[in-house]
Amino acid sequence: MQIAAIFFTLAIFILVAMYLYAPFMERRARRVTEEEHELSALLAERDRVVNALQELDFDFRLGKIPEEDYPGQRAGLLQKGADILRKIDTLSPQVVPAQNEEARLEKAIAARRADTSAANPQPQGLSDDDIEAMISSRRKSRKEKAGGFCPKCGKPVMTTDRFCPSCGKSLT
Repeated sequence: MQIAAIFFTLAIFILVAMYLYAPFMERRARRVTEEEHELSALLAERDRVVNALQELDFDFRLGKIPEEDYPGQRAGLLQKGADILRKIDTLSPQVVPAQNEEARLEKAIAARRADTSAANPQPQGLSDDDIEAMISSRRKSRKEKAGGFCPKCGKPVMTTDRFCPSCGKSLT
């Protein structure tokens, strides 16, 4: 009777082990081809160019970039983006009708702007003075005041902190 129990337990153990090991047997190591790797790199580069164009447009609207430099910089980034889109098209032909690469890049920038503006809505009709007044009233209403920075790690601490919240150094 005891031998039957041992064999039964051993059989259950083997079945459980096979069940747990089955996903590892089925999962084949998928090798990434050079073409897929290059396509991924190109898509990442396209995203960087779109972000650079957004930042360039934003900086121009703020007046950080002179008017005479802006068209040349923007044209250079658009050309770089168009070249990247051409390379992407050669690696992954699409069924979509051919568009001008610069128009596609502009479309991607507009979509990204719409995403960021939806994520960060700004109050309309407020002047800079109104916003500054709101900021100063918010700062006055805060109960805890900044107490500087931790002498050990450099992270900001509050005046009510006895120890640094990041590294734990005593502040007294």
